[in-house]
Amino acid sequence: MRWLLVIAVVGLIIIGGGVWYSGWLTPEAPEPIAPVVVEESVERTRTIGTSVEGRKIEAYTFGEGGRHLMFVGGIHGGYEWNSVLLAYEAIDFFEQFPDEIPAGVTVTIVPNANPDGVFAVVKKEGRFTAQDVPSGSAAHGRFNANDVDLNRNFDCKWKPTSSWQGKTVSAGTVAFSEPEARAIRNLVLEVKPEVVVFWHSQANAVYASECEKGILPATLTAMRTYAEAAKYPAIESFDAYPISGDAEGWLASIGIPAITVELSTHETLEWQKNLAGMRALLK
Repeated sequence: MRWLLVIAVVGLIIIGGGVWYSGWLTPEAPEPIAPVVVEESVERTRTIGTSVEGRKIEAYTFGEGGRHLMFVGGIHGGYEWNSVLLAYEAIDFFEQFPDEIPAGVTVTIVPNANPDGVFAVVKKEGRFTAQDVPSGSAAHGRFNANDVDLNRNFDCKWKPTSSWQGKTVSAGTVAFSEPEARAIRNLVLEVKPEVVVFWHSQANAVYASECEKGILPATLTAMRTYAEAAKYPAIESFDAYPISGDAEGWLASIGIPAITVELSTHETLEWQKNLAGMRALLK
């Protein structure tokens, strides 16, 4: 066994000598390989709340800056499922083209403010496509799991019942009684956006918001800017039927301009039109 030890020692000497000799012949050591730097995504995703049935309400944030622009889809759930798809289209766009957001600006998108209402129509969680959604679903999926119209649950002229297309709808037990409405409220109070856009369907127009103190001048500017770029009619006041407790009105009451963008049908996304509107606001 001793001869095996001698062979091993000799081998180590030869190998070590070879390494030393190679280094002696090389005047300069090779430069170290630079580490691979992986840039962090400009997107930040987080859960801002949960629905009555425990589904996540998520917010996607892009860009860096003190000026904040916020978009919300799906407050009427599966009844306006195309507003959810439009919001996800916007998320995919900003993921692919982050430079579309100017320096000093932050964009936050809440794609699905009423996940239980969406689930009631598509019967599955997660992202979905148009073919997942049955046609002729009427008002099915408009309300949350407590049968509350979330866009009547905010603190602007709130009352226990409100109206929708001549029907009486529940507005909750008190303003912000519903977890979905509280999630939007808390996010707004946290990020303090300069403008909030709510995507709906199917009135084919852009509406301003107001509460007891009327329409904010900046709201009219946002409405006209989006409407002109997207080629939608601009309408200052919604007067088809009385509304109380809407999210846009609550934002007006706390001094934040908010507009309602109504797609022309319950099926179309009108992506290019709304991309033009978003770009105009970003400028």
